[in-house]
Amino acid sequence: MTTEIKRVWVSQPVIIGGGPSGLAVAACLKKRGLPSLILERENCAASLWRNRTYDRLRLHLPKNFCQLPYMEFPPDFPSYPTKEQYIEYLDAYVKHFSIEPIYEEHVQIAEYDSAMGFWLVKTNNAEFVCRWLIVATGENADPVIPEIDGISDFQGQILHTSLYKNGDEFEGDKVLVLGCGNSGMEISLDLCNCGAQVSIVVRDTLHILPRDILGRSTFGISMCLLKWFPIWLVDQFLLFCSRLILQDVRQLGFKRPELGPLELKIRTGKTPVLDVGTLAKIRTGQIKVVPGVKRFTNKGVEFVDGRVDEFDSVILATGYRTNVPSWLKEDEFFSKEDGYPRKPFPNGWKGKNGLYSVGFTKKGLLGASIDAQRVAEDIAQQWKSETKHFHLRV
Repeated sequence: MTTEIKRVWVSQPVIIGGGPSGLAVAACLKKRGLPSLILERENCAASLWRNRTYDRLRLHLPKNFCQLPYMEFPPDFPSYPTKEQYIEYLDAYVKHFSIEPIYEEHVQIAEYDSAMGFWLVKTNNAEFVCRWLIVATGENADPVIPEIDGISDFQGQILHTSLYKNGDEFEGDKVLVLGCGNSGMEISLDLCNCGAQVSIVVRDTLHILPRDILGRSTFGISMCLLKWFPIWLVDQFLLFCSRLILQDVRQLGFKRPELGPLELKIRTGKTPVLDVGTLAKIRTGQIKVVPGVKRFTNKGVEFVDGRVDEFDSVILATGYRTNVPSWLKEDEFFSKEDGYPRKPFPNGWKGKNGLYSVGFTKKGLLGASIDAQRVAEDIAQQWKSETKHFHLRV
């Protein structure tokens, strides 16, 4: 027996994803008098922040760069709000704009029917038919689990950062953190503070910058300087401050890329690490820096330099990927290779046939907010033009 899937006609824009990007575009549409429908695969809004982040997480950038459109953070929040405070902000945002996502609607296929002139969005429960489709599932939809020789033979615990909460259960353990981005560095610090013996894998080049310079946000300073100076000069200033404040990180086992931190971010999307205390632990030897992993053994790993060491647990700080290619049947706007719009920011928010994207800018929450307003304004113009002679029941 087969279960008949109901088809639902939706006159308003359909938004896939109930994270910050989806909430932002829903609020922007509402400000312009337009309703919308959010389809969210989990049972809550902002599920990544609620369920797949570690306890000590704070916003990496100051709150004024992370607020969503039309609503500031509470004035009593610190410059770098905690995970709990950010979730509180998002809950208030949902309530303020009366956003009501439909939860546990997992999109399986979304494709444009050229004969009908509408998008067909099939979920686990229904098929939605809509004129405008906004992809807001974001850059961090699914965890990346690397394929490393022998990983299935390792007898200890292997945990992706999406499942890591805090270091309490790792006290006294030897833990290998695989990945040295912001999450890997912060989790290494958390583990160390909880009494674990921590080693962090540093395989590639990376930039490490102080989070603050003379009490001001490094990111905020760089954004200010970019209004007046070329990017290469701002990069040189940031690297000078980094050497002055953090000293020479090459002595700790880190190698800097040839491109400056801002230019590298623009070209590749690779974010510099903002140090919150990890380097101090590395200098004292409480956290060890190790090279890339060649293969796993049943009790540990063999590194690329031939060294072998045993570990009780491995934390995979290997990031996330977008899952858009797995369900969106379209390859002109979104790339099948990496799941991002083919055109980089600021031109990657609009495709053809009423298809849009929000949250794929590689510029975090600030980029998502910018795209949300562009998408909402574009749809609002069409809505007024196409529906002024009709009364559509929503």
